[in-house]
Amino acid sequence: MPVAPDWDPAQYLRHADHRARPFTDLLARIPELPTARPRVADLGCGPGNVTTLLTDRWPTARVTGYDNSAEMLARAREHAGPTPGGGHLGFARADARTWTPAEPHDLIVSNATLQWVPGHAERFADWIAALEPGGTFAFQVPGNFDAPSHRLMRDLAGSPRWRDRLAGTLRHGDAVHTPEAYLERLTGLGCTADVWETTYLHLLTGDDPVLDWVEGTGLRPVLTALADDPRARDAFVEEYRTALREAYPAGPHGTPFPFRRVFAVAVREA
Repeated sequence: MPVAPDWDPAQYLRHADHRARPFTDLLARIPELPTARPRVADLGCGPGNVTTLLTDRWPTARVTGYDNSAEMLARAREHAGPTPGGGHLGFARADARTWTPAEPHDLIVSNATLQWVPGHAERFADWIAALEPGGTFAFQVPGNFDAPSHRLMRDLAGSPRWRDRLAGTLRHGDAVHTPEAYLERLTGLGCTADVWETTYLHLLTGDDPVLDWVEGTGLRPVLTALADDPRARDAFVEEYRTALREAYPAGPHGTPFPFRRVFAVAVREA
């Protein structure tokens, strides 16, 4: 079973601008919410930097960001408190595998989190049932599990040198569904659904920038699994670094990093 990773907010935020782009694109497709002082949940809020965008869009909203990482929540709570529009931003610990709203919500949103939740589509019914009529459930997930960044990581983890230490550590392509499968699931739950995909072409700078990116996200399970053996951890990272340099060669202006993402906005019938 994939390892539950330890998170490093500072490493995650090293590419904050690129990571925030899909959330802003998702936010742009969410319609107006059904109540004047909406109740909003950000499921898997991480360090909270994009959760604040929800209070910009809905200034009167009561927004709560949920995460199961104490390290991420400690960083997120720096943003907590009353908002200029009369709303409130707070953060709480919760696990998306079991979280169910205690009260009706106008919006439940999740940004690059559900790929970490096995069977996450089975939770959609509970979350949609907790929406106000006309409320929205919206999410985006990475769709890049077949990209070299992930494929090389899995190949290395499954190699003779590492498979005994890392068997079952990493997620595979079935961590997320196809856009068609999400559309079918959401419409089957009585929603009007808008599902699409986008491939961003991030231009990363610095030394080994793709490695630097995945050290904040996809590589976390490996770093966690090898945390008690720094020599082994460093050896794995060096092998992976070499493979990434070949797969993602630097250009004259930086390193192009294609990143596919899948989006969904589902509105419960009024």
